[in-house]
Amino acid sequence: MTRILAAGDHFVLPEMFEEALRARVAGDVEVVPLTLEWPIEPFGPVDGVLEASGTAADIIAALGDAEIAVTQMGAFTAEVFRACPQLRFVGVCRGGPVNVDLAAATEAGVVVSFTPGRNAAAAAEFAVGMILAAMRRLTSADAELHAGIWRGDYYTYANAGTELGDSTVGLVGYGAISRLVARILRAFGAEVLAYDPYVEAADADGVELVDLDDLMRRSDVVSLHARLTDETRHLIDRRRLALLPHGAVLVNTARGGLLDYAPLPEMLESGRLGALALDVYDVEPPPADWPLLSSPRVVLSPHLAGATRQTAMRAAAITADETARFLRGERCLHVANPEVLDRLESGRS
Repeated sequence: MTRILAAGDHFVLPEMFEEALRARVAGDVEVVPLTLEWPIEPFGPVDGVLEASGTAADIIAALGDAEIAVTQMGAFTAEVFRACPQLRFVGVCRGGPVNVDLAAATEAGVVVSFTPGRNAAAAAEFAVGMILAAMRRLTSADAELHAGIWRGDYYTYANAGTELGDSTVGLVGYGAISRLVARILRAFGAEVLAYDPYVEAADADGVELVDLDDLMRRSDVVSLHARLTDETRHLIDRRRLALLPHGAVLVNTARGGLLDYAPLPEMLESGRLGALALDVYDVEPPPADWPLLSSPRVVLSPHLAGATRQTAMRAAAITADETARFLRGERCLHVANPEVLDRLESGRS
């Protein structure tokens, strides 16, 4: 019998993992459920891993003698791999396994898979919605009318919004989500620029690849979609923000660390930023005295870009597919430490 830990949470539910695994894994399967408290409780760093929920002790206690684990937010730290030498495979249903100590997993001979693109449609739709909300004052107009205030002055030329069809939108990062965003924006009639040092061409998508400074200078709207790495932390800093055209709109639905938040209040005050839309923050949740909480030209949401039911079900299904491939001795499609797979395959031959 194959024993699998399904370390779910309140988004990707343990029962979703179980249903997907039973539909794909041959033979007898025992699925051990564990429910972590994300997103009811915010994720955070745990013993050297990022964006994790719960503790290493939670995972160790639930694993028992299971050789396989699937999760979204479980804290798979070095302590877990030391305490559970029987573990062979961890399937993470996220775009990157940031909640896994990859070096410790590799040293322990544990294959770690991940699920790129599982929330691409959800995140792309959300990003475009945030762009529109910021350009057209949707959230402030809604809040004020609910409070009994009719803002007819929003129809004056001085306060009127702008249209996507007559705008240039710059996308920072050009991966799966950003490509979908570009397709939607072009349907609105926007001119789309993109910066991504790892992409050689985007002509077929009708997108112009440019360097980052050029993108900042030319874009009426800038939307962030890059992965957060040591190289991209504060990629959009004070110097680059100063390159924006006066009144530009800035949207971040990717990762808080991509953006230097310190200069944003003064840039809104000066009008360099006409509006700001944020789904992610340098500190999550932002503190009660954070100055942007009270700004009427800031659209805020609590890290919801990927939050659709389809994303949760898709994530569980993709992770179960990878688990089934591993158990059949087939090569997994998305592995964060392929050298472990290489060692396993050479041992079988």
